[in-house]
Amino acid sequence: MSKRQLMIVAAGLLLAIVTACKTNHTSSSPAANSNSSFNQATPDQFAAVRTTYDKECKGCHGQKGEGGPVKLENGTRLKVPTFREGHALRHPDSDYLKQITKGGDGMPAFEKKLTPEQMNDLIKFIRREFQAGAAPAK
Repeated sequence: MSKRQLMIVAAGLLLAIVTACKTNHTSSSPAANSNSSFNQATPDQFAAVRTTYDKECKGCHGQKGEGGPVKLENGTRLKVPTFREGHALRHPDSDYLKQITKGGDGMPAFEKKLTPEQMNDLIKFIRREFQAGAAPAK
């Protein structure tokens, strides 16, 4: 069951990454036009990822990556793991990428829907938005 939960978390993360990269909406906020460093992520980059997460991932993984019980359209019930603590913090990006790409444990595969770059951007978004400052569980 621990391995299954890990796969669900990884799949959810991959789904979020895939979803975030699927849509390229830009922001017209003043921050997008500021003189920020090129080394920092631009608001436009994260706006697109956030929009994708909201559209494709939030339904299962929650607004803040908290996971929880989910009932799919076909009636299947899943217990989606959180991105914010526990096993999700210990998984390397490669595990998340594999889960997003191949799917499994209730998560669909996104290998034909998203590019590797889009998937990686979604993983970065999840790491920054839901895991920043969190300590991995032992």
